[in-house]
Amino acid sequence: MTGENEKPSLVYGEINDNQNVLELEKITILKSAVESEDVRTEHKIQLNQNGDDTNQTIKLYKRRWFIVLLFSSYSLCNSFQWIQYGIINNIFMKFYGVESFTIDWMSMIYMLTYIPFIFPVTWLLDKKGLRIIALVATAMNCAGTWIKVTSVRPDLFAVTMLGQFCCSLAQVFILGMPSKIASVWFGSEEVSTACSIGVFGNQLGIAIGFLVPPILVPNGDDMDQLTYDISVMFYITAGVATLLFLLVVMVFQERPELPPTQAQATARCIPPEQYSYTASILRLLRNKPFLLLILTYGLNVGCFYAVGTLLNRMIIEHYPGEELNAGRIGLTIVIAGMVGSLICGIWLDRTKTYKQTTLTVYLMSFVGMLVYAFTLSLGHLWVVFLTAGALGFFMTGYLPLGFEFGVELTYPECEGTSSGLLNCSAQVFGIMFTICQGKIIDNYGTLAGNIFLCVFLFIGSVLTGKIPFSNNNDDDGGQNNTTAFPQ
Repeated sequence: MTGENEKPSLVYGEINDNQNVLELEKITILKSAVESEDVRTEHKIQLNQNGDDTNQTIKLYKRRWFIVLLFSSYSLCNSFQWIQYGIINNIFMKFYGVESFTIDWMSMIYMLTYIPFIFPVTWLLDKKGLRIIALVATAMNCAGTWIKVTSVRPDLFAVTMLGQFCCSLAQVFILGMPSKIASVWFGSEEVSTACSIGVFGNQLGIAIGFLVPPILVPNGDDMDQLTYDISVMFYITAGVATLLFLLVVMVFQERPELPPTQAQATARCIPPEQYSYTASILRLLRNKPFLLLILTYGLNVGCFYAVGTLLNRMIIEHYPGEELNAGRIGLTIVIAGMVGSLICGIWLDRTKTYKQTTLTVYLMSFVGMLVYAFTLSLGHLWVVFLTAGALGFFMTGYLPLGFEFGVELTYPECEGTSSGLLNCSAQVFGIMFTICQGKIIDNYGTLAGNIFLCVFLFIGSVLTGKIPFSNNNDDDGGQNNTTAFPQ
């Protein structure tokens, strides 16, 4: 129906609890809601549920920006700890008296923990909502930081590993939230930008994780000084984590009082018992385009995890004593990636060219990795900074692209479920690539190790080009792609 200005304003969806509602009917309701969406003004939506008419108003709240920024902040605090051991690998080896591969596991535990816990956590996200997940994430992260504060002694490596495990468990509750927050709080023309801001916090945390530890914990032989420096770093992290936990407790809101889009308004009127998490997983695993994306996303992000974890070893091999510059190079990779993420998010919101943009960025990630591999050993750090920045712009910039492309391919399935599967693939490949590249570097050098990653990025580029996707540049935010509904 249309109003006086010939703009769609009413959506009718009938849900009868006494009958079995077909999945296709639910999809039709959601699609019709999206297709009639106009978030620039407030609309009345009349929804008929069990025979009762209810009116809901579409509204965008300014609070939505605070919610996504708060999420980005505690995601930052968590991701900082992912790389804080690896970027000063040689220093922690000396302090705790362990091997390099053991310190590598301080990063890889983030990947390993994710794999078995993602499915129960995604189920909780669907059933309990954003606030509960945010509270658990920040509580686990806070607990992990304080455990690490107590571990600053050469014979307490097991304790610091326990603290890192708690932080890695918190990460499971964090990584699937950006797309969910974007859809629950933001209008259809903002979801890609909001998702990019959510991922932005994770990337900024990694950037700080590359930069700050080499500054706070410089290399030296005085064990008392090392103990003091590591304690300072752990106390600062614990203080920030505690503050963020308190902020989430006090102000983080489950969802806005009024929905931001007609699709969200309609989704709220579907009884929870009609949604099956298991059925959703099975539908996603029958979605062939999404399965291809799971594979290609895992290959790309897995390569990024390997590069980040082993960066210190690669730089130190060619530039001895340059721990601080190794951190700065890692910072360059991630900062360039954050710029890429924001540009890609804005571009997607305006053009809806999901496959074209994703494929272009993927191909450039392959080219960037190839150039980085052959210039690392030239003996000029400024060249490494330049090539690492180009690599980061595309490889790290791909992260939110993969999320948003996944939402398009699987709509109207829950964003947390699709994001969880993508991240699970990334963790699996991250562990495999980190272990394999580390062994190749030990035996054949950094060039061979980086060429190893280039091969898989090329394979991922080819497979991305084979993902079937029908671009629909409509005003509904693009979430009407027919490949999202596998038979």
